[in-house]
Amino acid sequence: MPVTLTLNNVPDAVYEQLQRSAQAHRRSLDSEAIVHLEAALRSGTLDGQSKLDRIRALRSTLIGKDFDAQDIDAFKLEGRE
Repeated sequence: MPVTLTLNNVPDAVYEQLQRSAQAHRRSLDSEAIVHLEAALRSGTLDGQSKLDRIRALRSTLIGKDFDAQDIDAFKLEGRE
């Protein structure tokens, strides 16, 4: 049986991004939030070997690229503004 969930203190940037995504997919804000929650929870159900395989595949795409501390800091801050 579905239940009602209320989220408090959602950052403006997150709300606006969810709202844009809902419009782009022609869904209600509630439906879009559910889709994103399901995807996030589903992605967390990988077994250890699958996670390791994904990490190795991603790491292989970085071979030959040099990142300095400033690049890494910029990557960590990306999307947090």
